[in-house]
Amino acid sequence: MIGLGSGGEAPATSSDAARRGFDVSFEVNGEPLNFRLDTRTTLLDALREHAHLTGTKKGCDHGQCGACTVIVNGVRINSCLTLAVMHEGDKITTIEGLGEPDHLHPMQAAFVEHDGYQCGYCTPGQICSAVAVLEEIKAGIPSHASVDLTSHPELTNAELRERMSGNICRCGAYSNIADAIAQVAESST
Repeated sequence: MIGLGSGGEAPATSSDAARRGFDVSFEVNGEPLNFRLDTRTTLLDALREHAHLTGTKKGCDHGQCGACTVIVNGVRINSCLTLAVMHEGDKITTIEGLGEPDHLHPMQAAFVEHDGYQCGYCTPGQICSAVAVLEEIKAGIPSHASVDLTSHPELTNAELRERMSGNICRCGAYSNIADAIAQVAESST
């Protein structure tokens, strides 16, 4: 038998508290945002459904495809695998924050130039990941393909493909994506 509260109502459960919400504030694309969210809301759903930034895509919703990749405090993450409330005070960059149609980010422009997309569904995650990959290499962060973990990684084809392996393109535009990233890497050195 379920116990009733003093007024005859069922006692509050933890899921009731989660639905009432939790206040969370973070910066998205340079703009401060404040939301009251169910504590179970993923960062992906907060961005798409509450901030109305639909450039970040929901692909597999299991962290396997990379369509939801965003940059949080300079590090790329799968936004479907993290809760929004875990990002209090964080700085988040989505595809919308990288460039504008009249002033594209160099990576966006390179993707257009090299036809680094076909259906385009994975493109926002690919571009966010590619931007972060170049920053990882610049910072000297090794990957599984790095030959020497004590020296600064170089942007080889194997290194690039390893780092981008978490972003899947069902259309198979990988060579074009690699060409676009290499072009941006060359122009930024």
